[in-house]
Amino acid sequence: MGTFQLTYATMFDPPEELHTRYETALEEAKQKIGGAYGMLIGGEERFAGHQFKSINPADAEQVLAYFPMGSEEDAAAAIAAAKAAFPAWSRTPWPERVALLRRAADLMDERLFEIAAVTSLEVGKNRMEALGDVAEAPALIRYACDEMERNNGYVVQMGKDPLVGYTATNTSVLRPYGVWLVISPFNFPAALTGGPAGAALVAGNTVVMKPAPDTPWTVRLLAECFLDAGLPAGVVNYVTGSDKVMAQSLVAHSDVDGLTFTGSYEVGMGIYRQFAQGKYVRPVILELGGKNPVIVSRHADVERAAVGIVRSAFGLQGQKCSAASRIYVESPIYADLLDRVVELTSELKVGNPTERDVYLGPVISRWAYRNFQQYSAELSEVGRLAIGGEVVTEGDLAKGFFCQPTVAVDVPLEHHLWKDEMFLPITMMHKVDNLDAAMALANDVDYGLTAGFYGSREEARWFFENIQAGVCYANRPQGASTGAWPGYQPFGGWKASGSTGKNAGGHYYLPLYMHEQSRTVID
Repeated sequence: MGTFQLTYATMFDPPEELHTRYETALEEAKQKIGGAYGMLIGGEERFAGHQFKSINPADAEQVLAYFPMGSEEDAAAAIAAAKAAFPAWSRTPWPERVALLRRAADLMDERLFEIAAVTSLEVGKNRMEALGDVAEAPALIRYACDEMERNNGYVVQMGKDPLVGYTATNTSVLRPYGVWLVISPFNFPAALTGGPAGAALVAGNTVVMKPAPDTPWTVRLLAECFLDAGLPAGVVNYVTGSDKVMAQSLVAHSDVDGLTFTGSYEVGMGIYRQFAQGKYVRPVILELGGKNPVIVSRHADVERAAVGIVRSAFGLQGQKCSAASRIYVESPIYADLLDRVVELTSELKVGNPTERDVYLGPVISRWAYRNFQQYSAELSEVGRLAIGGEVVTEGDLAKGFFCQPTVAVDVPLEHHLWKDEMFLPITMMHKVDNLDAAMALANDVDYGLTAGFYGSREEARWFFENIQAGVCYANRPQGASTGAWPGYQPFGGWKASGSTGKNAGGHYYLPLYMHEQSRTVID
């Protein structure tokens, strides 16, 4: 693809080769529909007495694949395999670990189109969103490798004690914890499994990966990349099953030494509290969603703001924790911006996500589909829907969970949907008298993940100093609140959106997977 580098910011104008290779991979993926896949524990494939179905959200009648409904015993077996593999893996010189993880990243690149085609089918992502998700996984892994190399394995010589007649050598070393659990969400099954798993592995931990029940196929393909790269048996384990049985069994197990979870605030806080019941404190990395604001100044470029808002509000059907769900606009340009947002939204095509010109595929499940209908009805009762609000049921789309992109206006500020995360293709716009009023509203939520701004450069500096969010953008047409990429925009949240204050794909993330040991030798 020449010099083209795929990211969420560059995906809007890809080379033709990308489409051609995606379409070839899609036809190959369709030939595998209906297959059965096992868990991968200790380097061996493992099945269970019961299976569950991975369903195509674009056609709820189509079973994409069958996966084991893992039990408490399966969870224990995966943790035991990871624990047994930990001593040798943790003592493997870090350059050797880095080399193996780089090989895994290379395999993910080689299989990019295969995995992305499956992601489109399984998640309902359009082809560019799917390709971006899969491409981000090796990018995150390579960034972790880069950080390990840049910091020389996190071995630091400290000062010498002022001892008369002795020589002191003091060294700070970061060491892995042990067995690390990664529980990933449906919306970014590649990046949000591969990224944290890669960081844990580079650091010297062994890993158990548990995907969302909606997206086991994508994560299975990632697990195969790790194993095919030559990571020893038990270093990477892949389990499937329900959140109630499998995830709870993993979280409750005393041999799990740390975990990364991405998902809803309610589930994440439940995991946080459960994990705290162990006999000692263990590290927990949580990314728990957002209710992301965009502030638009009277000095903003209306076209740039409208494009950025629409891309961030409706990419992946609004099912991003970084989606732009609250838009606060200064009065002088409110009408013009609303008109342009509605116009751009009307041009978005809803349909089969594998088709080239489709922007919005289906939402993930019947539950999300029903929530969309409920929220749209609720918003139309208290305010007005400037566009959208209906499910799409024409022709073959009646088989899936398709929803119109929706813009709600004139909704009272006390309404709960200004603060509750919907995770749907719905955004809300509100007129404000000044930027201070907009900032007060923007910060008046429990979440603090991403935020966007459009206005002058001086106003942008004010925005960065006052907004309570971990990932902030100004004047970005590629996405008002979405589109972070490893090495460019570290991704993580404040307040209810995250637990560590350190962002993935940034300088301070990899050390979260290690603890410090101080070493002193006296000669």
